[in-house]
Amino acid sequence: MTTEHSESSPLVRIRSLLPGLARAEQRVAKVVLDNPSTVARRSITEVAEAAGTSETTVTRFCKAIGVGGYPELRIALAADTARASVRADRDLGGEIAPEDDMKTVVGKVTFADARAVEETAEQLDIDVLTEVVDAIAGARRVDVYGVGASAFVAADLQQKLHRIGRTCFAWNDTHIMLTSAAVLTEGDVAVAISHTGATTDTVEALRVARLHGATTVALTNFPTSPIADVADHVLTTAARETTFRSGATASRIAQLTVVDCLFIGIAQRHMDQSITALDATRDAVSAHRMETRHDGRRKPRDIGK
Repeated sequence: MTTEHSESSPLVRIRSLLPGLARAEQRVAKVVLDNPSTVARRSITEVAEAAGTSETTVTRFCKAIGVGGYPELRIALAADTARASVRADRDLGGEIAPEDDMKTVVGKVTFADARAVEETAEQLDIDVLTEVVDAIAGARRVDVYGVGASAFVAADLQQKLHRIGRTCFAWNDTHIMLTSAAVLTEGDVAVAISHTGATTDTVEALRVARLHGATTVALTNFPTSPIADVADHVLTTAARETTFRSGATASRIAQLTVVDCLFIGIAQRHMDQSITALDATRDAVSAHRMETRHDGRRKPRDIGK
């Protein structure tokens, strides 16, 4: 495993690579994900039998997820199990049942969201993040592509960059994404946001941007998904799908976490300019905010006699 991955949960890595694994390897992955603490105590033969496959396939699976072999996987799972026990009192499980009351629902949703942020931070490649920050900080123009829930994240990145004086456009219409990508050139940056990494519109827009010389960045939960093939830099999140697609909510929060990291990094590169721009934009909208007291109540307006 790389340094980045060795410090993060092996389960996060397995979930992110799952769609790209061979079918037999996916069965091994399911055995591991279903009960990692048990697998940490099992022999390779027992795991192979549980997955209905061979020991060779288990070894291939280990290499596919970035560990040297089965002994290393067992060690990583044991360490992860130990870490998980520390937060066990918070873990209510991700699946929302029909009989869950609202307090339980709130607990499960907030736990999933918190874990998405924590696991995203644990596995985020800092070297790649730094390269993306450098590219955007020096870009003439930035395009951001995203559809569905990812469109809101794209809009958030655009708004943040605009506030510090960076030229940035967020697009969620296929035709506009493609036509905008077609006029990008060397020195521009295109950022595509897709949880699955397989959204055709977003992948195609990033491909066109790359074809015309722009530096391309993908933000996805799955580093071996199609969008990675057209990206110069891949930033990954770590969010799980759960009942009622609450995983889609967690994925958006994980994406926003990466966006916040990008924004702060870019603002640092142009600190004085960023502070000046933030002050100017704050002043520009200040007249549209109601004055409030410390207790949250509106201050009475001064009325001339």
